[in-house]
Amino acid sequence: MAPTKYPPTVRQRRLGAELRRLRERTDLSATDAGRLFGASQSRVSSIEAGRYAVSADRVRHLASLYNCADQALIDALVEMTGRQTRGWWEQQREVLPAGLLDLAELEHHATLVRVATMIHMPGLLQTRDHARALFDSTVPPLPPHAVEHRLSHRIKRQGILHEGKPTPLTAIIHEAALRMGLGGPAVARAQLQHLIEMSERENVTIVVVPFGAGPLHGSGHPIDYFGGSVPQLDTVELDTDHATVLLDSEAHLMKYRSVLDRLESYALKPAASRELIYRIEQHT
Repeated sequence: MAPTKYPPTVRQRRLGAELRRLRERTDLSATDAGRLFGASQSRVSSIEAGRYAVSADRVRHLASLYNCADQALIDALVEMTGRQTRGWWEQQREVLPAGLLDLAELEHHATLVRVATMIHMPGLLQTRDHARALFDSTVPPLPPHAVEHRLSHRIKRQGILHEGKPTPLTAIIHEAALRMGLGGPAVARAQLQHLIEMSERENVTIVVVPFGAGPLHGSGHPIDYFGGSVPQLDTVELDTDHATVLLDSEAHLMKYRSVLDRLESYALKPAASRELIYRIEQHT
């Protein structure tokens, strides 16, 4: 067990947070846990903050001390231990906000991704020209080099849909997003054509919520839902004007599963959604 050489990744922070939850369910303080574990209170706190790498054996030991009988969860936590491979996104740590690095890491490890967007195209489904037009329109304006860094990052993220074992993606898109026309007619048409092409991939499901579909409570901002190897390790990301917010409590996960389920129930079926996208593209 040693301090991590780099800032803790989102995966390391999540492992620590889950160990903290297991400890708190047993009503043990960090001091008590450290005494049982043979470590100081500060070391336990550092593990729970993701600042210290922890081995698989030590995770099993802690789970035993915390009376955790959920073997599937223990196995999933064990998978998150050991030597942490620095992903491609780490190469951009000095030039991109930490939230974008967290997003790429979450997508890379997700067993599935569900997204819901009201006025924007999902990042995983944006064309390069659409993404550039989006970055060029930010307030305050981004300098050219920052636009290029974000553009490279966004396109690289999309590899999860194509490379290795492609990640299943369900995208719930409001009709408003399809009609925004970002970047002008040519860019907008190409973006809609790209959605149609992507919707034909086996691992991609695109459904459209049409105008007048019903109340869309809880969907005023983009929602990204990342499946973990067990449901307890799912994560929600909310993209707000001020920052990205990661949520992983049981209550939040239940809420946003319900929000996404409701939005999907309002959406057209995939074939009808594809037809609507095609009609909009023809008139763009």
